[in-house]
Amino acid sequence: MAHNIYLGNLPEWVTADDIKSWLDSSDLVSDSVRVIRDFETQESKGYAFIEAPNEEEMEAIIQRFNRAPIDDKLLRAKTAHPKGDRTAQSRAPRKRRRRRDGTDEAGTGSAASKAVGSDGKRASQGESVGTLGEVLQKAL
Repeated sequence: MAHNIYLGNLPEWVTADDIKSWLDSSDLVSDSVRVIRDFETQESKGYAFIEAPNEEEMEAIIQRFNRAPIDDKLLRAKTAHPKGDRTAQSRAPRKRRRRRDGTDEAGTGSAASKAVGSDGKRASQGESVGTLGEVLQKAL
């Protein structure tokens, strides 16, 4: 069984040779290192995969590199799973993060509850405030 490690949040300049030298300097062993690059531009996508020879070495690499600082960033190291082999936790729906204006990442959410109607009062969640053009005209 392969012992793969995901190493993320890498600066663009990092190469497989850089990662191999980091492993060597920490007395850690790997079977292979692969920096993932864009197919067309060949620029680094900011992550790599390291194959460790055994589980103990995999845990040591993760412990050494997870949250290690580089170029004002913190690296992310964790166990990599084959594509399609997802745990129940990763299949769970993600919570959408809320923006300061009350909308979520998709631009929907509770913005209607924070919108102000023509009477100057906040509109309740069920009330409509009008089209964007109407709201902008009233604001001007």
